[in-house]
Amino acid sequence: MSKPTWYFINSGACRPSFNMALDEALLDWHSEGLLPPIVRFYGWTPATLSIGYFQQVKKEINMEEVKKHNLGFVRRPTGGRGVLHEHELTYSIIVSEDYPNMPVTVTEAYRVLSEGLLIGFQNLGLDAYFSIPDTDEKKSDLKKPRSAVCFDAPSWYELVVEGKKVAGSAQTRQKGVILQHGAILLDLDEDKLVSLFNYPSEAVKARVRRGLPEKAVAINRLREIPATMDECVAAFKNGFEEGLDVNLEPYSLTNEQIEYVEALEKRRYAHDDWTYRK
Repeated sequence: MSKPTWYFINSGACRPSFNMALDEALLDWHSEGLLPPIVRFYGWTPATLSIGYFQQVKKEINMEEVKKHNLGFVRRPTGGRGVLHEHELTYSIIVSEDYPNMPVTVTEAYRVLSEGLLIGFQNLGLDAYFSIPDTDEKKSDLKKPRSAVCFDAPSWYELVVEGKKVAGSAQTRQKGVILQHGAILLDLDEDKLVSLFNYPSEAVKARVRRGLPEKAVAINRLREIPATMDECVAAFKNGFEEGLDVNLEPYSLTNEQIEYVEALEKRRYAHDDWTYRK
């Protein structure tokens, strides 16, 4: 039996508001039956802090530091916590909720959609596995995170190596479609990451900074030879093909589609009413 064909888009580095608008546009087009399921890879220019749909900018984000580091700033359509997109490969998956054998629950859908990530890390020679919180304290942390930093702790079925988080993902469901996107870390600047958030006290900030190397790790700190972006693209593209049991067919946007994305970008993701809405 032949495998289903999904589209594969490698966008390269794009501005932050365009990245989020394109992910939403792909969701729209898939919901309308205009495109099959899609796996997309992309980067960010400039390096960007993205925040989750429900995060509060004034309460959680140190905007002075965001501006000091000349970072982009965007609110995602998905939940989760703040992510510094700098030295990473970002992925998104767009697929219908009623896709064959797709679990109904968010947690189990993460497990299915992230299988490609697991294989991708293994393709890079890393002993990756899925996180499953094993204590009541860890489980309660997922419901009420202690910090606004995404890589402060792994969630259910996120990818870890040597007990440390190596990829952070978030998911939303709209119009009968699942959008899951996430960050695959090649390198991580812990000092910069921690500086971008507000804390109740300097002591709490120092504790988060000390603990981060024990909770998150980038690919190139786990390998003797650093991985190139091209190597990561190949490893994770193959990983998603195997994990989802599909063929990924390269796809390029039409001019009309790009215009649609840019209109959505201007209306929502590049607009302060969206970005600073909470």
